[in-house]
Amino acid sequence: MLSYRHAFHAGNHADVLKHAVLVLLLNALKRKDKPFVCIDTHAGAGRYDLADPKAQQTHEYEQGIARWWHSTDPVLVPYLDCVRALNEHGPLRWYPGSPLIARMLLRPEDRLALLELHPTDYAALAAGFEGDPAVKVERADAHARLKAWLPPPERRGLVFIDPPYELRKEEAQVVDLLTESHRRWATGIYAIWFPILTRLAAQRFVERLAATGIRRQLVIEYMPFGEDTTVGLKGSGVVIVNPPYPLETELAALCVALEKHDGAARARVRWSVGE
Repeated sequence: MLSYRHAFHAGNHADVLKHAVLVLLLNALKRKDKPFVCIDTHAGAGRYDLADPKAQQTHEYEQGIARWWHSTDPVLVPYLDCVRALNEHGPLRWYPGSPLIARMLLRPEDRLALLELHPTDYAALAAGFEGDPAVKVERADAHARLKAWLPPPERRGLVFIDPPYELRKEEAQVVDLLTESHRRWATGIYAIWFPILTRLAAQRFVERLAATGIRRQLVIEYMPFGEDTTVGLKGSGVVIVNPPYPLETELAALCVALEKHDGAARARVRWSVGE
């Protein structure tokens, strides 16, 4: 259950998608003056060294952030600026996880709440935010702990759900987690990342989320290798519940940017459940 380490996969094409979407969501929340909270249920270590032997073993970042490092596409620049902020004195080496990206974008009145179960990643995460009054870090299982944090006192914000899907039961757990969380906080924004190992399996997961009866579910999917069946992780997607305006338009622009970079890539945005 605790064997997954994101250090092997940091900065890959799935990170490019999920973190570009995260930045769009947080910037949308910032358009209003009222404070908000960002809750990250599977926070990881916070930041990753792409020169580390773990990252060098897989080189997954070469098909992800390294390909986009010099992009000037307007829809990607806010996300890339967060990565570049960690590498301002040299070439690409450090990659920020979702907690660090979120922290870069918070205003003084906003708050970040992080959950991480893996002991090593939790220790790195806690050390990275030690003494930061805007950030709360707990070592806990999101499926057991998140409900205690909802609804948040701010009544505005985002729950970012990004599990490793190591075990078959995790998909069902995510569906249950969304259902229970939405019951407690129906007006919150939820972003759920999922892998695309096969189109059929990914579609079934999206349909399971849709079957909860929760309204307003917007889906973006990105397959950087197109229909190439020889790769393991063919792509990934994010389901966004209660997407803020004008996220649908921004995600459509993101799809264009992702496809433009490589003619084989496929990206799309659609509603799995409408109003």
